[in-house]
Amino acid sequence: MDSETLTFRDAGPEDVQDVLVLVESAYRGLSSREGWTTEADLLEGQRTDAESVAAIVADPDAAVLLAEGADGLLGCCELRRSEAGAYFGMFAVRPKLQGRGVGRRLLTHADAEAVRRWNAPALEMTVIGQRTDLIAWYERLGFAATGERKPFPHGDERFGQPRRDDLEFVVLRRPTTR
Repeated sequence: MDSETLTFRDAGPEDVQDVLVLVESAYRGLSSREGWTTEADLLEGQRTDAESVAAIVADPDAAVLLAEGADGLLGCCELRRSEAGAYFGMFAVRPKLQGRGVGRRLLTHADAEAVRRWNAPALEMTVIGQRTDLIAWYERLGFAATGERKPFPHGDERFGQPRRDDLEFVVLRRPTTR
């Protein structure tokens, strides 16, 4: 997979449904268990919805970046101008392809796009604090915890239904490669 040719582009309105299916498959339900990014033990229900994805696609200060290969859509992420430089989120790779380099290559592309679009000095993201394996992966890629925590939107079913009441986000940041 590391040697497969990937192309990158911004999602358009016609891509919203495909992005939604990819994100849901990477984080929720049985298909998410084929990869290591599943949140199925922490949350039930949806990860996002079509309206939220469409709003990102339409926002001039944001984009949904797509990674495509010979097999179609392989990964996606949200990139949004922020106070820190750029917010990086909604990061998803097809579960069966996780651990094969697609995510790293998409993150590298997102980093370059944040610099190109907004001269962003840093990428910032939030991760559910209980996802220590995922946080460790991001730390290996240069992200560090800022010490800031944000509440999980309990009660807002657009983000899923928590299986536990102590979920919260930790904020991670890394300098961009400028």
